[in-house]
Amino acid sequence: MRAILLGCVVILGSGVVMAEARETAPLAETERLFLEFLAARDASAYLETGHVKEWDGAGLETWNERLVARHKALTTSLARLDTAALAPSDQAALAAIRVTLGDIGDPAPAAADGARREPRCEDRHDASLDREGLTAALRACFREIGNTLQFEGGTVDRGGALGLLAELDDPARRKAVFDAFLPLWAAINGANEPDSPYRRVLKMAAANDPVSSSGITAAARSIGVTVDDVERWLAQILAAWRDANPPDLVEPWDYRYAMGEANRRLAQHFPPGAAIALSDRYYRDLGVDLKALGVVYDIKDRPGQSPLAYCDFLKRGRFTEDGGWDKTIARVVGRYEEGGLGSLNELVHENGHATHISAIRNRPAFTDWTDTLFTEAFADVPSWSVYEPAWQRKYLGTELPLDVALRGQFGTAMLDVAWSLFELRLLRDPTLDPNALWTDITREYLRIKPHPELAWWAVRVQLSGPGYMVNYGLGSVLTAEMRRATAEAIGSFDAGNPKWHAWTADKLLRYGSEKTSKQLMDELLGRPLSPAALLAEINRIK
Repeated sequence: MRAILLGCVVILGSGVVMAEARETAPLAETERLFLEFLAARDASAYLETGHVKEWDGAGLETWNERLVARHKALTTSLARLDTAALAPSDQAALAAIRVTLGDIGDPAPAAADGARREPRCEDRHDASLDREGLTAALRACFREIGNTLQFEGGTVDRGGALGLLAELDDPARRKAVFDAFLPLWAAINGANEPDSPYRRVLKMAAANDPVSSSGITAAARSIGVTVDDVERWLAQILAAWRDANPPDLVEPWDYRYAMGEANRRLAQHFPPGAAIALSDRYYRDLGVDLKALGVVYDIKDRPGQSPLAYCDFLKRGRFTEDGGWDKTIARVVGRYEEGGLGSLNELVHENGHATHISAIRNRPAFTDWTDTLFTEAFADVPSWSVYEPAWQRKYLGTELPLDVALRGQFGTAMLDVAWSLFELRLLRDPTLDPNALWTDITREYLRIKPHPELAWWAVRVQLSGPGYMVNYGLGSVLTAEMRRATAEAIGSFDAGNPKWHAWTADKLLRYGSEKTSKQLMDELLGRPLSPAALLAEINRIK
């Protein structure tokens, strides 16, 4: 991910940050302890996945002991600070540290005895669980049930089943795949009773959403708008999608097939392993060498593998005493050894996260993710390109008609927008019937036939923690704005552009958690954020 051009950015950035570090001695020891705490947290989180037994020469029990000890040392250091005497820049850094610690929480109870108890799907019946515990139980349902869906005498995981819905030509077989989700939906939402597991966690999230770092209120605030503005934008985007597509209603098990022509027509260009190779090649053409960055991939099917694709820190970067940079190492989790255009899109998205965190060049207090809305939106800046004819011509040697490609791109993205509107309205009024609400939204905007008897909305792991999906749905507004502004500044990057990484690192990524979505977008655009760029992309279908 570090092109030669970026080296110039790093040298300039390190000079600024190192100079600032000399002026911020009062917080220096606290920041050092903070970085050491994060190192233990990241190592512990990695080892808990079971991908490896040791990291940096130590196992999970040792890292958990370090995690607790380092957290204690950090909190002691924080308590001794004379916060009133800190300079404004240090006050901002201290605030960032406290936000990160609030998100992580106290590691001592979870790390007791050197290991954490694995959440189980059956725990969802425990009425004493808090929001975090119930969310973990529902995610376990996606792992235990969603990874072993029953279809035609065998098993298929959730991601594979969603892929089959877009690929199978026989409507009866698509219906059978759809029905394979019934046990998962029953685990998540029971019989849609008011105290079903999902509706219980929804009520907890509704009470907490205003202070949730990944909630809808927080997402709205991060770009300087209201929740009502977000709702209006989401409805406007969905209406534009509805108007750009045929009026005929389709069954829910046929929607992905109707939108999936792009995947089917390009399937022959994706032999096993192709997605990984294509992603690496595209990022090299953007100025990013993923192998040189040392990104660690957990992408092989194995017992206990996460049902959720994600990227996280494995090691935080830091400035060295001589002014150099000890690089960040990211890890990517998912299933990409097989799959077509949709899998490639997801992999490029996750590698976008790896690119993001590897480009951070800042003092220790800010070596964390930018807020969630921006984080998810930026990862789609490169991933949207795989649906563009220019990308397909260069990397696949063929191209799709524009309307087919864009329906492939936005067909699933509009589900994200619909889920965002779904969660927004449920969090506003958690007494609403989720099945009925999902039926109304998808009938009105996606032209999907009503099935209020089914919780067929429950196919995304993120829905187990209500309030997160807005980072994808609303995030598409930021993605479209960033793509347009980037192309205007450096030229098209759909088929690669060696200026891309250095430019995005300098303009957007190097700050880490120092700047909010609003600050970054205001500086990039020089005007308020708007859904106009996304609406223009959707209207290219017509």
